[in-house]
Amino acid sequence: MKKADFIIIGAVVVVASVMLIILYGSSSNFGSYVQIEIDGKITETLPLDEDEKKKITTENGGTNTLLIKDGKAKMVEANCPDGICKNHKAISRNGESIICLPHKVVVSVVDNNSDDEIDAVA
Repeated sequence: MKKADFIIIGAVVVVASVMLIILYGSSSNFGSYVQIEIDGKITETLPLDEDEKKKITTENGGTNTLLIKDGKAKMVEANCPDGICKNHKAISRNGESIICLPHKVVVSVVDNNSDDEIDAVA
Protein backbone atom coordinates (compact mmCIF):
# COMPACT_ATOMS: atom_id res chain seq x y z
CA MET A 1 0.00 0.00 0.00
CA LYS A 2 1.14 3.48 -0.80
CA LYS A 3 1.17 6.50 1.47
CA ALA A 4 -1.88 7.96 -0.28
CA ASP A 5 -3.88 4.79 0.52
CA PHE A 6 -3.20 5.21 4.24
CA ILE A 7 -4.25 8.87 4.06
CA ILE A 8 -7.54 7.95 2.37
CA ILE A 9 -8.25 5.16 4.88
CA GLY A 10 -7.47 7.51 7.77
CA ALA A 11 -9.78 10.20 6.36
CA VAL A 12 -12.63 7.70 5.98
CA VAL A 13 -12.17 6.50 9.58
CA VAL A 14 -12.18 10.08 10.89
CA VAL A 15 -15.32 11.02 8.94
CA ALA A 16 -17.12 7.84 10.08
CA SER A 17 -16.14 8.51 13.71
CA VAL A 18 -17.42 12.08 13.57
CA MET A 19 -20.71 10.90 12.05
CA LEU A 20 -21.16 8.29 14.80
CA ILE A 21 -20.48 10.87 17.50
CA ILE A 22 -23.04 13.23 15.99
CA LEU A 23 -25.62 10.49 15.50
CA TYR A 24 -25.36 8.84 18.92
CA GLY A 25 -23.85 11.62 20.98
CA SER A 26 -26.83 13.87 21.45
CA SER A 27 -29.05 13.01 24.40
CA SER A 28 -32.13 14.40 22.64
CA ASN A 29 -32.45 11.14 20.72
CA PHE A 30 -33.85 9.37 23.77
CA GLY A 31 -37.57 8.76 23.65
CA SER A 32 -40.09 9.27 26.39
CA TYR A 33 -42.59 6.52 25.67
CA VAL A 34 -42.88 2.97 24.34
CA GLN A 35 -45.72 2.34 21.93
CA ILE A 36 -47.13 -1.18 21.64
CA GLU A 37 -48.77 -2.20 18.35
CA ILE A 38 -50.56 -5.48 17.76
CA ASP A 39 -51.46 -6.31 14.16
CA GLY A 40 -50.91 -2.68 13.12
CA LYS A 41 -53.10 -1.13 15.82
CA ILE A 42 -51.63 0.90 18.68
CA THR A 43 -52.91 -0.76 21.83
CA GLU A 44 -50.93 1.00 24.54
CA THR A 45 -48.36 3.71 25.21
CA LEU A 46 -46.18 3.37 28.30
CA PRO A 47 -43.69 5.86 29.79
CA LEU A 48 -40.04 4.83 29.73
CA ASP A 49 -39.29 6.57 33.03
CA GLU A 50 -41.53 4.21 35.05
CA ASP A 51 -40.31 0.63 35.62
CA GLU A 52 -42.96 -1.89 34.60
CA LYS A 53 -43.38 -5.47 33.43
CA LYS A 54 -46.16 -5.72 30.83
CA LYS A 55 -47.65 -8.94 29.45
CA ILE A 56 -48.80 -8.56 25.83
CA THR A 57 -51.39 -11.07 24.62
CA THR A 58 -52.45 -11.40 20.98
CA GLU A 59 -55.62 -12.84 19.45
CA ASN A 60 -53.75 -15.84 18.03
CA GLY A 61 -52.63 -16.98 21.49
CA GLY A 62 -49.23 -15.32 21.44
CA THR A 63 -47.77 -13.85 24.60
CA ASN A 64 -44.82 -11.53 24.99
CA THR A 65 -43.52 -9.92 28.16
CA LEU A 66 -42.04 -6.43 27.91
CA LEU A 67 -39.80 -5.14 30.69
CA ILE A 68 -39.31 -1.39 31.10
CA LYS A 69 -36.46 -0.64 33.46
CA ASP A 70 -33.95 2.22 33.83
CA GLY A 71 -35.36 4.06 30.80
CA LYS A 72 -35.02 1.07 28.46
CA ALA A 73 -37.48 -1.48 27.12
CA LYS A 74 -36.64 -5.13 26.44
CA MET A 75 -38.68 -8.16 25.46
CA VAL A 76 -37.84 -10.72 28.15
CA GLU A 77 -40.30 -13.52 27.35
CA ALA A 78 -42.14 -14.74 24.25
CA ASN A 79 -43.78 -18.00 23.27
CA CYS A 80 -43.06 -17.55 19.56
CA PRO A 81 -41.13 -20.32 17.77
CA ASP A 82 -38.02 -18.31 16.86
CA GLY A 83 -37.59 -16.05 19.92
CA ILE A 84 -35.72 -13.40 17.95
CA CYS A 85 -37.51 -10.60 19.82
CA LYS A 86 -36.06 -11.87 23.13
CA ASN A 87 -32.52 -11.62 21.74
CA HIS A 88 -32.92 -7.98 20.66
CA LYS A 89 -31.05 -5.40 22.70
CA ALA A 90 -32.93 -3.03 24.98
CA ILE A 91 -34.31 0.04 23.20
CA SER A 92 -34.45 3.65 24.42
CA ARG A 93 -33.86 5.95 21.43
CA ASN A 94 -36.50 7.46 19.13
CA GLY A 95 -37.30 5.20 16.22
CA GLU A 96 -35.86 2.01 17.72
CA SER A 97 -38.19 -0.97 17.77
CA ILE A 98 -38.50 -4.61 18.76
CA ILE A 99 -40.59 -6.71 16.39
CA CYS A 100 -42.13 -10.14 16.97
CA LEU A 101 -43.28 -11.26 13.52
CA PRO A 102 -45.13 -14.46 14.55
CA HIS A 103 -47.29 -12.49 16.99
CA LYS A 104 -47.47 -9.30 14.87
CA VAL A 105 -46.23 -7.25 17.84
CA VAL A 106 -44.18 -4.07 17.36
CA VAL A 107 -42.75 -2.16 20.32
CA SER A 108 -41.38 1.26 19.31
CA VAL A 109 -39.78 4.16 21.17
CA VAL A 110 -41.47 7.49 20.50
CA ASP A 111 -40.83 11.00 21.78
CA ASN A 112 -44.39 11.76 22.84
CA ASN A 113 -47.63 9.84 23.27
CA SER A 114 -49.72 11.83 20.82
CA ASP A 115 -51.19 10.09 17.79
CA ASP A 116 -51.39 13.23 15.66
CA GLU A 117 -48.26 12.54 13.64
CA ILE A 118 -48.66 12.59 9.87
CA ASP A 119 -48.01 9.29 8.15
CA ALA A 120 -46.71 10.12 4.69
CA VAL A 121 -47.21 7.46 2.06
CA ALA A 122 -46.28 8.22 -1.51
